[in-house]
Amino acid sequence: MSLNDNLSNALSNVLMDEKLGRPESTIKPSSKVIKKVLEIMKENRYVGDFEETKNAKGSILKLNLLGNINKCGVIKPRYIVKKGKFEKFEERYLLAKDMGILIVSTPAGIITHTEAKKKSIGGKLLAYCY
Repeated sequence: MSLNDNLSNALSNVLMDEKLGRPESTIKPSSKVIKKVLEIMKENRYVGDFEETKNAKGSILKLNLLGNINKCGVIKPRYIVKKGKFEKFEERYLLAKDMGILIVSTPAGIITHTEAKKKSIGGKLLAYCY
């Protein structure tokens, strides 16, 4: 795949491997943003551990799947959300209240929407997972 959005490619790859019942997913190329998004998904128990191996063409991530993802993907366009205005996007991208996560790029780093609400900061929406 040589589409422009590496995060979108990675998440669609993970979702496809998850639906096919595979125990692991291979993601290439990897980036800091992809690794951070996967770390957040790991903290919220959607995926297992992952390890990075480097080769001549770049780095490859091997991700253990737990079977906990129903749907995940990127949010395009990357909407800017002001603090306290996450409800509209929760309704649009998540199944129900407190079910799933929105991943947001904020001045405090890449975090979930619930952390952004607690810290009372806004940012750009990157992805969702439930």
